[in-house]
Amino acid sequence: MTPSWEPLWPYRAVLAVDARSFSAHNSTGMQQVNAVIQQVLAQALSAVGLSARWEQRAFPQHTGDGYVAGMDPEVLPALVGCFPEALSQVLHDHRRHNPGRPALQLRVSIHVGPLPPTGLGVPMVETHRLLDHDALRDLLARANPELTNTAVVISQRVHEDVFRSGLATGGTLPAHYARSIAKVKTFEQPAWLHVPGLDWGLADPGIFETADAGTSQAPSQPSSRTPGEPQAQAPSPAPAAVSFTQHGNGNVQGQHQHFNGFGGLR
Repeated sequence: MTPSWEPLWPYRAVLAVDARSFSAHNSTGMQQVNAVIQQVLAQALSAVGLSARWEQRAFPQHTGDGYVAGMDPEVLPALVGCFPEALSQVLHDHRRHNPGRPALQLRVSIHVGPLPPTGLGVPMVETHRLLDHDALRDLLARANPELTNTAVVISQRVHEDVFRSGLATGGTLPAHYARSIAKVKTFEQPAWLHVPGLDWGLADPGIFETADAGTSQAPSQPSSRTPGEPQAQAPSPAPAAVSFTQHGNGNVQGQHQHFNGFGGLR
């Protein structure tokens, strides 16, 4: 008897976005923000030549404070490459055309994997786990919303597939992405962060929670690292936590950041 087997579901590039400080809006404001999110996504994807692909997207759905949809995985070089800058520019244009309104800031997650037509599956769950990565949230919380409106995280699989292929990405380099460890609930995987216009070589490595944070041993001498990747540091004697409060432009909701002794975000 022939063994029973099932064909693998089609691979989908999964694009998900969430708006920062969404809960600060009233019900009418939430509806308006969600509509704006879909509008700016369509404009940014059109700017990088993906309008037709976006119109054919799979399992599109709004998530209250965001939006998620599947696309053909062959568009990943554009999503990873030129899309983040295009989205940032569209958001800046939207702010200029709507003076007096709080600046809209978006977190973006990009993943890939086999998914059925419903979109229900492990890759979808992992996409949203990446979107909830603390380091991604903290990047926008620390930023001036009038200057920085977009923060992107991509999975390890997406990073490898795009940058190891050697395909054109609209000028985006691997160094535009910095490695981090995403830890959300039981999910823990390498992830890569990108903020349009940010040189990771100038960034504070304390924005990352490194894989070995909290261990009692440190390298006997500094080790080599790739540009933008945090360097492990020896623990310091239990200093008191440092905190600061940041208020976004026009928002009444504050963000409180707490740093541990190793420079990582809590």
